[in-house]
Amino acid sequence: MMHLSQRLTSIFLVVWLLAMVSAVRAQEQPTLQDPVRLSVQEAVDYALANQNSIKTAKLDELIQLAKNKEVSGMALPNIAGNGSFQYNPVLQKQMSNLKNFGLPMDSFVVTTFQLKHNVTGEVRLTQTLFDPSVLVALQARKTLEELVHRNVKKSEVDVKVQVYKAYYNVLSAEKALKILSGNLVSVEHLLQETREINKNGLVEKLDVDRLVVQYTNLQTEQTKLRNLVELGTAALKYQMGMPLKQTITLTDTLSTARIVENTLDTDKFDYSQRIEYQLAETQKKANEYDLKRYKMKGLPSLSLFAATGALRASDKFDYLQTQMWYGYLNTGLSLSVPIFTGLQRKRQVDQAFLAVKKSELAIESAKQGIDLEREQSASTFRNNVLSLEAQEKNMELAQDVFNTTRIKYREGVGSSLEISTAENDLLTAQNNYFNALFNAIVAKVDLLRAYGRL
Repeated sequence: MMHLSQRLTSIFLVVWLLAMVSAVRAQEQPTLQDPVRLSVQEAVDYALANQNSIKTAKLDELIQLAKNKEVSGMALPNIAGNGSFQYNPVLQKQMSNLKNFGLPMDSFVVTTFQLKHNVTGEVRLTQTLFDPSVLVALQARKTLEELVHRNVKKSEVDVKVQVYKAYYNVLSAEKALKILSGNLVSVEHLLQETREINKNGLVEKLDVDRLVVQYTNLQTEQTKLRNLVELGTAALKYQMGMPLKQTITLTDTLSTARIVENTLDTDKFDYSQRIEYQLAETQKKANEYDLKRYKMKGLPSLSLFAATGALRASDKFDYLQTQMWYGYLNTGLSLSVPIFTGLQRKRQVDQAFLAVKKSELAIESAKQGIDLEREQSASTFRNNVLSLEAQEKNMELAQDVFNTTRIKYREGVGSSLEISTAENDLLTAQNNYFNALFNAIVAKVDLLRAYGRL
């Protein structure tokens, strides 16, 4: 009885320990409700690992690698085995002249050289020794790999731009919401004070009503900003490839000093820094290989073949019995020389040549487009920084005016109309600042992309 009690106690302890370990592990594993802290670089890294557009581009890269291995297999020996069984219910007959077999005069007889049952088994090896299309395909493998790899890089650059802009959009909205919430608290205190003063008969009810209108308007703006933060956060998660139910907290800050720091040296630039230019050049190389392939299709192709097998014919189906099989072995070379193909190869060469010319024009267009983007992005960034600095000073000045007006109102030398005007001017200055802040950071992202620095 004691032994049974000890066993039950041990089992209970084991079950309890397992339950505690499971609970601890469940607490350690992050859930969708646990906030994830993200810097802008961490958000970009997450997007590069989870965005579907990048995953699709990487799958295209793997597909091209598989195709290249398929091309490599064309240069390797090809071994195939085949077998056939033929049944002839009606044998084919032909007339033969026995004089051909040594008789002194013509003597015709109807004979057949077929048997009803025929079985053949064969193994054939084919090795390409020279084939222009295979040769060019082998040469083009690296170029095609570069093409799909650079498509992956382009997708990564596009995702970076989208994530940067979405991240800073949320930061800008959060900063606006924080400042607006501070304004709301100040107006609320002022409203409470004005109501107390109104009870003492020192101010009119009209002053209270004006502050109520201001307070309500600020609450409306606060609600709009909260919605903007929620929508912007959802857009950021979408650009990152993150579940929308996952809660996140952004850890970076956004300020004028941060935007203007690490100014890009626009004098040092090379077109090869832009992935679009690299893609255009690689596409030209691929088109040149295509042209080379069609030109070389006019050359002969040479292959080696060897075959071995066994065959047997019988007048009845007795292949399961031990009978004589007749083996054979042959080998040789096969030469194919194109003589006239209806001018199709000539037309294919013409088309491939024009494709190369198009790719050259695409490179020139890419260079012109890059030059335009560089000029526009540099000018836009410079002007937006100037506007941001001006709007920041204007917002600080509007804040000082609002604070001074509020002090005058408390001391009884100002009016509620002045408070309302100063508050509206402050809101306008703040909105202009936040717009300038977002436009400046977006302009910096576009500038970095234009110079191939993302």
